[in-house]
Amino acid sequence: MATRKEAKRVSAEEAAALVRSDSWVDYGFGMAQPDLFDRALAARVAELRGVKIRAALTLTPRAVLEADPTGEHFLWLNWHFSGYDRGQHDAGRCNYIPMNFGEAPDYYRRFIDPIDVVCIKTCPIDAHGYFNFGGSVTYHKALTERAKTLIVETSAAMPYVYGGEVSVHANDVDYVIEGGADPMPMAANPPTTDVDRKVAALIAAEIADGACLQIGIGGMPNAVCALLKDAGVRDLGIHTEMLVDGMIDLYEAGLITGARKTIDRYQIVFTFALGSRKQYDFIHRNPRVQSHAVDYTNLPHNIMRNDGVVSINSTTQIDLQGQAASESAGTRHLTGTGGQLQFVRGAYASKGGKSFMCLASTYEKRGRPESRIVSSVTPGNVVTTPRVDVMYVVTEYGLVCLKGKSVAERARSLISIAHPDVREQLEREAREKNLIPKGFC
Repeated sequence: MATRKEAKRVSAEEAAALVRSDSWVDYGFGMAQPDLFDRALAARVAELRGVKIRAALTLTPRAVLEADPTGEHFLWLNWHFSGYDRGQHDAGRCNYIPMNFGEAPDYYRRFIDPIDVVCIKTCPIDAHGYFNFGGSVTYHKALTERAKTLIVETSAAMPYVYGGEVSVHANDVDYVIEGGADPMPMAANPPTTDVDRKVAALIAAEIADGACLQIGIGGMPNAVCALLKDAGVRDLGIHTEMLVDGMIDLYEAGLITGARKTIDRYQIVFTFALGSRKQYDFIHRNPRVQSHAVDYTNLPHNIMRNDGVVSINSTTQIDLQGQAASESAGTRHLTGTGGQLQFVRGAYASKGGKSFMCLASTYEKRGRPESRIVSSVTPGNVVTTPRVDVMYVVTEYGLVCLKGKSVAERARSLISIAHPDVREQLEREAREKNLIPKGFC
């Protein structure tokens, strides 16, 4: 079999010159989105039109969007919104692509046409001729397979990870942009509130020795990590989508051993990293940490192979039937489906598994408190996790399990953990909508 010639070293400007009007370009996920290539492509804004750029979870402003405020030259299509992506969507320059995150590699391999130009950030080439995907393994192996032209932009600051489908060989790369060593983008941990701590305490009490944790993004899930340090649990495992700083703290406290995991025993398993410099240093060439493609970490049939899986995620609104709307506010898109639904299902299928949907009982809207527990979801809201899948729901006022409950029982349970000021109104609305029938006491 003929061997492809070695990747050619080029400048960012030479690489960006490969993009034509109406091309499809892919920037990849999170910290792997390119910077030098992005700026060079933005410099060509006046000569290009209709360039469609696919990406996910943008962590720093993108030059192509800043250079094109009217969106006439570059269209940003996104698998999962960060705050920056949300702002671009509000301005009409970004469009969401619905996806269960664990299906991403299959989407690229089955449903997406070969991509004109792919440019992602990687570690510099290693001694074996591979470019490591670092903190953004996710769907990047599948992405590189579907590139008509594959460009890597290297960064000496990218953490080098071990695991499965974590790299691409130089023979499969067309061009290399030699980057510098600018720090990887980091995500600050939100301050923990009293509500977060109350919710976390209720969840922590449900976690047993040997549990295998998936913890989502946000203050509440991270607060669980802090409380687990003093909860007396031992031999915890990690099989998660996103690695969070709180997990590193639990490992350093000796509570994460992975000794009771069924698969990847003793290993911390994740698909992407996002947090502090401490986290990135922790995963760098650490043999106790394994990163895998997102179809390995997120597909329910793989999640369930570990016993005692505990999935902890946040939602922004839940109705009295148990539908969790976690990614939009009406038709305004906020984040994405991500791995929430798949981990809820994987935890349920795990022997002894539990999934928790956590939320503050209220939020502030125009200076007034509004309930996150409602009789019906806001029109246009996207239901991320259907009512049949939701297991535990937790607010600062309590924890309830919806499995096996009728609609009326669900309504009553959820009303009991809503803010006291809205419980009477929710009860009245539930009866008006026949969620609670007349004969139900």
